[in-house]
Amino acid sequence: MMVLWLLVILVSVAAIVWGAETFAEHLGAAAVRLRVSMFALSLLLAGVEPEELATAVAAALKDVPGIAFGDVIGANIAICPVPLGVGALIAPLPFGKQAQRYAWLRLPLGAIATAFVWDGRVDRLEGGLLVGLYMLYVAIIWIVERRPPTLGETEEIEEAQAKLAAINPQGTPSRVGKDLLLVLTGVIAMAVGATLLVEAVRQLSSVEATQTKLGLTLVGFATAFELVILAWSASRRGASEAVVAGVVGSFAYNVVLPVAASTTGGLLPGKSKGLRWCDRHI
Repeated sequence: MMVLWLLVILVSVAAIVWGAETFAEHLGAAAVRLRVSMFALSLLLAGVEPEELATAVAAALKDVPGIAFGDVIGANIAICPVPLGVGALIAPLPFGKQAQRYAWLRLPLGAIATAFVWDGRVDRLEGGLLVGLYMLYVAIIWIVERRPPTLGETEEIEEAQAKLAAINPQGTPSRVGKDLLLVLTGVIAMAVGATLLVEAVRQLSSVEATQTKLGLTLVGFATAFELVILAWSASRRGASEAVVAGVVGSFAYNVVLPVAASTTGGLLPGKSKGLRWCDRHI
């Protein structure tokens, strides 16, 4: 079985790399199609981490809440410094006030989620409130960011507009562009690859049986690998805002939805053995 899971890791990494390359390559044109900034599109799409939800739901079903909390902590530790560091190693990452604004806006989400789990108990009402706050966060971004691009996006947008003008000189936009479909395909490939990677790491580390610090850290870093590859791909193309947006969006998503999803499966309403482990070690 170990050989099988190692093969799964290789396949998942390949899917993540292909998805990140496809996403970064067609992001500018997709933003033109939707008439929204690249920052908003990156934050809303690249910031979504379905593998985090998959890990949380699996933990809920198996009554191992240490995985859910440990994954949230490990992933958020990894997604903040590592992708930004990788992107900055390739090229400088200039970003404007919009990135700073949404970075500050994500902090209350983290503070509220921390307050909910502080007593070792998160009920369904609190989980529903976390989901509602995240939906409000997304709605604000979508409404505010339907405007022209900003620092770090202009060159990518102009290049995308030139390509679209060459393809369609009459200027009649199609309802769904090829680039938009490719961006969504890239997101799906990254999500599937990341989910497979996390599952393989969980199996190889026996994290569900032991809930060790090492196992929880491995799972957390595995969920962040997708964003590291995306940062590398976007930075090579000069899309600095996409790198920052991915980090901001992923943090907001990871700190809220996995914990909220865990409550729907009955994971956190009581003091299970794994949850007491979290109280002592996390």
